[in-house]
Amino acid sequence: MSDYSPPDTPLEVVHRDHELLLLAKPAGLLSVPGKGPGLADCLLTRAQAVFPETRLVHRLDRDTSGIMVFALTPHAQRHLGLQFEKRYMKKSYVARVAGALEPATGTVDLPLIVDWENRPRQMVDHENGRAAQTDWRVMRRGDGETRVRLFPKTGRSHQLRVHMLALGHPILGDPFYATGAARDHDRLMLHAESLRLRHPDGGVGMTFRVKCPF
Repeated sequence: MSDYSPPDTPLEVVHRDHELLLLAKPAGLLSVPGKGPGLADCLLTRAQAVFPETRLVHRLDRDTSGIMVFALTPHAQRHLGLQFEKRYMKKSYVARVAGALEPATGTVDLPLIVDWENRPRQMVDHENGRAAQTDWRVMRRGDGETRVRLFPKTGRSHQLRVHMLALGHPILGDPFYATGAARDHDRLMLHAESLRLRHPDGGVGMTFRVKCPF
């Protein structure tokens, strides 16, 4: 990641209250700092510069854009962490993938593990992999690609990328898993569109969205 050149964009606040901070992460920006001063710029540190009480809850890949939730209190951090752990948190993504994905809906249920010789790549491993499930729903097809909405039931590293690759439809612009023309795009065509959670103060269900930029 020596070529890290994060976008110089202002912090986009989707929602803020006494417990929660929802931000729109641009593609190309790390969620958390990497190792070394050259990788210090990230959404977490940018948020903490404006809201010093900001606490990390989850991550998005550097190349993925979209909605992220942060906690503003220790209670909210614990509460939201448990929601992710118990899979109460509902997420949806939009992706553009290579080829015509068939059928219109389905589920990928393939366990994943790190590909140690090619880190940070992940791979399917039926013996040692951790359970991973993704539902999909086709939005439209055309021009040799498919726009699809993805609903991860688990939160494994690179889950959506590897699951789409396993179906034979890599996400366009993916520097790790796409090849040839499918790789030749200006960004990874993966966006975290919506996040549904229970508010840490009272448990009311709330849904937050960031419009897909592609």
